[in-house]
Amino acid sequence: MRRIPLSVVASTMVLSLAGCALLGKSEEGPKTRPTQVNEMTIGLLLPEKSSTRHDQFDYPIIKKTVASLTKDQGRTDYQNADQDPDVQAAQMQKMITEKVDVILLDAVDSHTIAPMVRKAKAADIPVIAYDRLAEGPVDLYVSFDNELAGEVQGRSLIDAMGRDTGTAANVVMVNGSLTDPSGQQVKKGALSEISNQAKIVKSYDTAGWNPDIAQTEMAEAINAIGKDNIDGVYSANDAMVAGIIRSFEAAGVTKLPPITGQDAELSAVQRIITGEQLMTVYKPYPDEAKVAATAAVLKVQGENIQFDALATDKVDSPTDKAIPTHLVRVDPLTRANIMDTVVADKIYTLEEICTAEYKSACAKIGLT
Repeated sequence: MRRIPLSVVASTMVLSLAGCALLGKSEEGPKTRPTQVNEMTIGLLLPEKSSTRHDQFDYPIIKKTVASLTKDQGRTDYQNADQDPDVQAAQMQKMITEKVDVILLDAVDSHTIAPMVRKAKAADIPVIAYDRLAEGPVDLYVSFDNELAGEVQGRSLIDAMGRDTGTAANVVMVNGSLTDPSGQQVKKGALSEISNQAKIVKSYDTAGWNPDIAQTEMAEAINAIGKDNIDGVYSANDAMVAGIIRSFEAAGVTKLPPITGQDAELSAVQRIITGEQLMTVYKPYPDEAKVAATAAVLKVQGENIQFDALATDKVDSPTDKAIPTHLVRVDPLTRANIMDTVVADKIYTLEEICTAEYKSACAKIGLT
């Protein structure tokens, strides 16, 4: 997969271009244009509920953007499969039967959903792969630079562990789901940083990114390796960190090794403040969600030039080549840049982060 990290400026320019098109202000073409189609239904299929991002960020932002771009005439039909690929297939079938105008698909299983993608294509319903690259003839793939996210995690872990003894550090890797291509991209990026600079003593691919499974995996690793012989833990996302920490606590560990994360969940930001978690990868959900929603509206309205302009890269899936792609930047989030990331982007307020339980820890690092 060829990756070109996008800057904030680039994303802003793309959204501005799309916004002008929706308002009929393109500098090219006739001055008098037909009235834009605003009445539409955008089908939104999200994969799971264990991560808080889908209900807190993706759906609300997509819904608001669609409404804004369609003068409140566009509707977002949201369904969450809760990690069940059969449920998601049924949800997608229902949307095809009801003839939604376009489907934003964040696949539970990128392979098994492919027949439904082809079925939507046969019904002339465009499919935009959102966050995870689904197999089948998708019209656009909108996501974050997942391989870069893994590189950022791996680099942060290596730097945090440091080794002066000349021996390699022992790392346990708790990766994402094998059925999620994004998880495998993140893993690839992490391995590029960790594999040559540390000893990977245990590695797991965690079904459904499930925190309870991650807890069981970590407990197995602790029993096999010894609680004092783990120098760092690579956790692919924040939700699994909670399960990993529970296993360390059950083993009587009071000083946790550095643990990575991803998604910048509120609980993860608070764990970073207290020192329980090393870092997380901040993925600006508003950027990703706005691009996807804008693309969906443009596709329905037949604004093909503006729709095509959103694709700044191309990737391959196991079934299709050169899929038009828009990749959004990612940033490491540590104690040092909380104000410049999630607070600056209004993901969380200081009051939400520094509750009574965390007020003292916040004060110690200057978050007041």
